[in-house]
Amino acid sequence: MLFRSRYAKQVAHAIVARRTTQSFTNSADLASLVSSIVPYVPGKTTGHPAKRVFQALRIEVNGELEILEQTIPAAVDVLSVGGRILVMSYHSLEDGIVKKALVAKATSSAPLDMPIELPEHQPVLRMLTRGTAVASEDEKNENPRAASVRMRAAEKIRDAA
Repeated sequence: MLFRSRYAKQVAHAIVARRTTQSFTNSADLASLVSSIVPYVPGKTTGHPAKRVFQALRIEVNGELEILEQTIPAAVDVLSVGGRILVMSYHSLEDGIVKKALVAKATSSAPLDMPIELPEHQPVLRMLTRGTAVASEDEKNENPRAASVRMRAAEKIRDAA
């Protein structure tokens, strides 16, 4: 289950229970159900309580994380030496996948006890960002959607063997 929050199990159980007696006919029905379970605290909660449920459903239905897991290595493979890849992710699940894929290609695959690193074990990428780059305060003020973005960039330094 992608929706990880304090109320995830309650929301999931309520959805399943509701579907046994009555279908959801529109998104407002689902939003109303979620709102009855997840509290909204003005000033502390950002947005509608159901927004993360809809996000999780969209991600799962569209297979977005699986597509990303396949796309990053494929993009690195088609880069020319000296080519750069820049990936912007908008939530931690995406960023974790991007980080794992890029760091794996930027790390030597040689065993730790090997005295000499063979060329086929050398990294394929060189990270251009240390950690993630985030939007500046000016950018966030101008474009509130930029608040959650995390950017990672790397340069291809050699072709894979």
